[in-house]
Amino acid sequence: MDTHVFLKLFQGISTFLLSEPIIAFARIGLIALGILLVYLGRKGVLEPLLMIPMGLGMATINASIMFMPDGTQGNLFVDPLVTDINQLLNILQIDFLQPIYTFMFSNGLIACFIFMGIGAMLDIGYILQRPFSSMFLAMFAELGTFLTIPIAMAMGLNLNDAASIAMVGGADGPMVLFTSLSLSKTLFVPITVVAYLYLGLTYGGYPYLIRLLIPAKYRSIKMVRSEKENRPISAGMKLGFSVILCVILCLLFPVASPLFFSLFVGIAVRESGLTHVREFIEGPLLYGSTFFLGSLLGILCEAHLLLNPKILILLVLGIIALLISGIGGIIGGYLMFFIKKGNFNPTIGIAGVSCVPTTAKVAQKEVSKVNPNSFIIPEALGANICGVITTAIITGIYISLIPLMKF
Repeated sequence: MDTHVFLKLFQGISTFLLSEPIIAFARIGLIALGILLVYLGRKGVLEPLLMIPMGLGMATINASIMFMPDGTQGNLFVDPLVTDINQLLNILQIDFLQPIYTFMFSNGLIACFIFMGIGAMLDIGYILQRPFSSMFLAMFAELGTFLTIPIAMAMGLNLNDAASIAMVGGADGPMVLFTSLSLSKTLFVPITVVAYLYLGLTYGGYPYLIRLLIPAKYRSIKMVRSEKENRPISAGMKLGFSVILCVILCLLFPVASPLFFSLFVGIAVRESGLTHVREFIEGPLLYGSTFFLGSLLGILCEAHLLLNPKILILLVLGIIALLISGIGGIIGGYLMFFIKKGNFNPTIGIAGVSCVPTTAKVAQKEVSKVNPNSFIIPEALGANICGVITTAIITGIYISLIPLMKF
């Protein structure tokens, strides 16, 4: 077969051959990374619902680069940078995931759907049973969302970009997506990709952090709970608390009200006994949104898009943010240990990092290894759920305050 005909017929191969070496190697690396994510998702090392479509999308997009009618290299999946209305209407008829990207991803709707599903799964009774310790730990476990900002600015990022990547420290993907959409539109795609790639680190990396910083004798502490902490919380009280807190937070931070509403409407549905609606929200809506989010994140990992010189900085800062938050949560756990005069397992502190319910499960798993009779899930879930609300509040603060700050 003539070489020219071969390259014309098999355009994926020809774009490899005609690309700059750095682009070609980046594509190969991303294909390999995508396959690895699928494998780790299948093995349960990473979240399969997110990582399997993300990994497959990442591998697929970097294999399927083709020549567009204007002679440039592109794909038939999505164009995240299109802004011209006429061009967008044309692309909506060609790129098959563009409608989902344009109408669900780039406006934060998919993040709100996921947050609504998370709300429907949360039992805020754990917070109401022990509000002080839950809020205390959640604040310490947000340390990465604050301390990463000056580090990022020292590495050359502006305040908006620094705040967006710092939100990775909250380990809450929808928050990172929503913040970066508002503050860092030019980098929101790589920041969101980094955030979701690193969420797996909370499950794979935090156990080592716990073992490093918390000796076995402290991890083995068995909680002694007061009658007040064991009291049942009525559905009516949970519903009332949710409605009042939602109104207060929306009043204080209107720019983040879609997130607050989504979270608390999910909680309200759960506590109102709307069984069929709850099953839809925490089932098809949550899983469907998460699956499409993973798919979109994967196909956004195209080599040309990710070879931005700031990407390496974002990768480093994402790890720093999660590390600082994990350490902050453990510091909070130790302080609670002293406040409660030894009747507190400091491992619970890591659960303040708001990756629900992953960090709570990690804390319980590490405790069970040294003392199978120690059950810390109620305290861990209280800190975990409070961490979600705290991360949403910080999102509101950043989106409201940072645009007003001039340097």
